[in-house]
Amino acid sequence: MKARQPRGFVDRTAADLIAQERMLGVIRRVYETYGFEPVETPMFEYTDALGKFLPDSDRPNEGVFSLQDDDEEWLSLRYDLTAPLARYVAENFEDLPKPYRSYRAGYVFRNEKPGPGRFRQFMQFDADIVGAPNVSADAEMAMMMADTMEALGIPRGQYVIRVNNRKVLDGILDAIGLEGDQPRRLTVLRALDKFDKFGADGVRLLLGAGRKDESGDFTKGAELQQDAIETLVRFLNTPEIGELWEIFQGKIRDGRFGEGLKELSEIAAYCSAAGYVGRIQIDPSVVRGLEYYTGPVFEAELLFPVVNEKGEKVVFGSVGGGGRYDGLVSRFMSQPVPATGFSIGVSRLMTALKNLGRLDVAERPGPVIVTVMDRDRMADYQAMATLLRNALNAPGRPVVPVEVFQGNPKQFGKQLQYADRRQSPCVIIQGGDEKAAGQVQVKDLALGKELSAGVEDNAEWRAMRAGQDLVPEAELVDAVRRILARRAGA
Repeated sequence: MKARQPRGFVDRTAADLIAQERMLGVIRRVYETYGFEPVETPMFEYTDALGKFLPDSDRPNEGVFSLQDDDEEWLSLRYDLTAPLARYVAENFEDLPKPYRSYRAGYVFRNEKPGPGRFRQFMQFDADIVGAPNVSADAEMAMMMADTMEALGIPRGQYVIRVNNRKVLDGILDAIGLEGDQPRRLTVLRALDKFDKFGADGVRLLLGAGRKDESGDFTKGAELQQDAIETLVRFLNTPEIGELWEIFQGKIRDGRFGEGLKELSEIAAYCSAAGYVGRIQIDPSVVRGLEYYTGPVFEAELLFPVVNEKGEKVVFGSVGGGGRYDGLVSRFMSQPVPATGFSIGVSRLMTALKNLGRLDVAERPGPVIVTVMDRDRMADYQAMATLLRNALNAPGRPVVPVEVFQGNPKQFGKQLQYADRRQSPCVIIQGGDEKAAGQVQVKDLALGKELSAGVEDNAEWRAMRAGQDLVPEAELVDAVRRILARRAGA
C-alpha cells in the first residue's frame, strides 16, 4: 500500500499547530472582550439542516461530503459553522439568553476541486449574535473584526473591513429581471463575489456566457443580457452611498434598495462615532457568495502585497467575512429570528501573518529526557520523571515536558541523538554506580555544545564531560531548574 495524502487535505506539524493555537488564543480574547461565549457543534449535521444553498440531488454529495446512516438519513460534514449554529439555537431556543452571543472554532469541509491555497478541509473561527434585529449589531461585528486584525499585529492601513448590504443588491437584481429566479440569482451572486479576484472583465464573462480559466476549466455563466451586465458592473464600481442613490433610485422601485442604503448609512455613522473611520468602509463590491444573507455583509481584506505561486505581486485579499442571515434560524421555527455574524479563515490568516512576520512560530521547549542505562531499573526512571513533572509544572506556569526514553537503550549515543533532535534542554543520566552513591548526572545539552565547540579529540571530549554535573538525587530538581533558567535567559 502506498502512503498518500488525499487531495485537498494537509497534514499539520507541531509547529503549525502551536502557532495556530496561539493565534486562536488572541482571537478568542478579542471575542470574549465583546461578551461572546464558546459553543461547539458536531462536524456532521443532517443534510437538510445545512441550508437551501446546497445542491438538490438524489445523492447530496456535490459541494459537501455526505453519507447515509443506518436509518437511511443523509448526513453531511458541515460546510460552514453558521448553519449548524442555526440548528443549535433553534433546538435550545427557550434556554438561551436573547440576544445570544457565541463563538466557535472548528474545521469545515468542501467537496470542491482543490487548488493552490484552496483546501477541502480548513478551519474557521466564527462569532455570531442571534436575536439582535438592529444594524448596530452588524456595526459591532465589523468593529470586532477590525479589533481582531490589530490584536494579531496587522497595523492600520494594511487592512480594511468592507461593508455592503444584500438588500441593495437584491433591489438591483429584481430591477434587471431576476425576481423569483433563485438559481440564476445565486449564479450572479457568485460571479459578483469574484470581482476582487477577476476584476470587471472576468465578472462580465461570468455574468455572460461563462469563463475559461488558465487550466482550461470552464465555468458556465449567468447568461444575462449585456445591459444587465453593465448595470451590475457599474454598481460594483460605485463606492459612495450617495452616488448609488443618485444612479439607481430612478431605475429601482423596490423598497429594499432604499432600506439597504439607509442601513449602510447607519452602520457608517455608528462606526464613525466609535472611532473606526478608515478602518471600516462601505463598498458595493462586497457580495458574499452564500444565498442565506439577508442584509449587511462584510469582509476583512488585507491590503499588503504578497508574491503568488507565479511570482507576481498581488494584494493578499480577504481573510474572513460574514453578514446578516435573518432567515436561517427561522427555517426551524414558526417565528422570525434575526442573526448576524462573521467567520475568519484561520489557515489563510495564518499565511497572511507569516508574510507579515507576525506569526508566533516559536516552538515550545523540548522535553527533559530521562535516559535509560539499565532496562531492569525502568521503575526508577519513571519515578524520576514523575518527580520532575510534578515539581516543574506548577499551575499557571509554562509546561515543561518530561519523558523517559522509550526506544532501544542499548546504544547510549542514540539516546543523546534523540534528545538533540527533540531540542531537549537537558538529559538525566543515572547508571548503577550513581544510583548506589545516591547521585545523578544532569547534562545541559546547549552548554555542552558551546563548551566543546573547539574540541576535536574524542578522548578529550569524553574526559571534559562538557555541560555535565554530578549532583545528589535530592538536588535533581534544582539542577534542572538552573538549566531551564539559563536557557530562558539565553
